[in-house]
Amino acid sequence: METVSATDWRHCLNKVPEATLSFWIIKILSTTVGETGADFLAVNAGWGQNVTRGVMGALLALALFLQLRGKRLAPWAYWLTVVLVSIVGTQITDLLTDGWGISLYVSTAVFAVLLIAIFAVWYRIEGTLSINAVNTRRREWFYWSAILCTFALGTAAGDLATEALNLGFVLGVAIFGILIGLAWLAWRLRCHAVLTFWIAYILSRPFGASLGDLLTQAREYGGLGMGAMWTSGLFLASIVLLVAMQQRDFATSNAFEAVE
Repeated sequence: METVSATDWRHCLNKVPEATLSFWIIKILSTTVGETGADFLAVNAGWGQNVTRGVMGALLALALFLQLRGKRLAPWAYWLTVVLVSIVGTQITDLLTDGWGISLYVSTAVFAVLLIAIFAVWYRIEGTLSINAVNTRRREWFYWSAILCTFALGTAAGDLATEALNLGFVLGVAIFGILIGLAWLAWRLRCHAVLTFWIAYILSRPFGASLGDLLTQAREYGGLGMGAMWTSGLFLASIVLLVAMQQRDFATSNAFEAVE
């Protein structure tokens, strides 16, 4: 939704990819992997919730270090971090719900308030929430804090809609998909670009989570029965392919910049 010009793409120090169609496809694939990947590691692979949280948390810390250490955007590092944030965000919500018995209504509300607080502090200090201006270390910290919160919030909201409110996976995918479409339409009608971007970004998490549950859950529970392993593998392969294309395009743009 929110875009930058080709010139800005080549020359700026912004650490977030351009929000093109491929950005949104990879984002949704990543959110689905966050749902299915966490389930696969904890259940199918036999790691258990605690080991999965520990390993994924450590990998996320390493990915964030690489992402923050770089002086320019590296698509592979960015999307690796997003995938790991998605898994960890899912694990945080699952811990609160399944481990500590906190209601999805409460966790959804808490994460929503926390996200609003992050946005408020970010805007007050930096004067912008635009992903086209994530070009300082402090803005990066704000950005990734918000991203982690959106994934946890989206997981809680998605589970609240499909499980606690008994909407089911198909209806959950349809509802969140329609809401994302409305956000896109609002952007096309020239509503506030930053606002519509973040609304769509937040909604893409419960959409991806509902899609992941629809694909992986057994048919008797309303799913398609594909299983977490096959769904995670298919979506990860798609992410790798799309990110490789982004990395190639980014390298090409840098080569043209060097010639110029």
